[in-house]
Amino acid sequence: MAKERLQVGVIGLGKFGLRFAMHLVELGHDVLGLDIDPAHIKQAQACLTQVFQADAREKEVLEQVGMAELEYVMVTVGDSISASAMISMYLKELKVANVWVKASNSDHRKLLKKIGVDRVVIPEDLAARQLADRLSHSGFIDYLPFDHDLVIHEVAIEQSAGQTLRQLDLTNRYKIQVIAVRFGVAGELRFIPDSNQILSVGDVLMVIAHRGQIDNFTL
Repeated sequence: MAKERLQVGVIGLGKFGLRFAMHLVELGHDVLGLDIDPAHIKQAQACLTQVFQADAREKEVLEQVGMAELEYVMVTVGDSISASAMISMYLKELKVANVWVKASNSDHRKLLKKIGVDRVVIPEDLAARQLADRLSHSGFIDYLPFDHDLVIHEVAIEQSAGQTLRQLDLTNRYKIQVIAVRFGVAGELRFIPDSNQILSVGDVLMVIAHRGQIDNFTL
């Protein structure tokens, strides 16, 4: 279930920041954008709820535009480690409940964690890891956002044909949770599937499991 309508701040409206903000708007949330670059402001004005052109490295600016009143603020100010660290520190001093920051590398992430930010994102690392897993692990779909050791994976039914999910008992036997089943090649995904329906060759289970646990797992 989607969260209720949120008021989110995005500081830094370059490519990543603007896309992040636009997706939030598409999901029905209000976004307050802040950037010092007039070109970024011009792009964002057409799609965001409110946009301010100002220097976020000044604590007074963050207070004046209302960042302290928001539950979530994403900081994405390019490759400037000092700027993102300073802005993040000010946001925590202003008691923003959830400060998320885009980092450029692992050292940047360590610094941000010491400041006390709530979540650090390195988009390039996540994208590279996803591509590598897609290439090396057949059936890999995605990571779960709260734990990258948990993955969503597809497993095709082969030797287990003729059995039901209840008989397979994957949760108790392997700690693998089935969240959906595609019955047949052209079938639609059925979420919360009937545990008593007999599985056939070619049916596909969508499961959640720890990444090492699902390697070479067959049914």
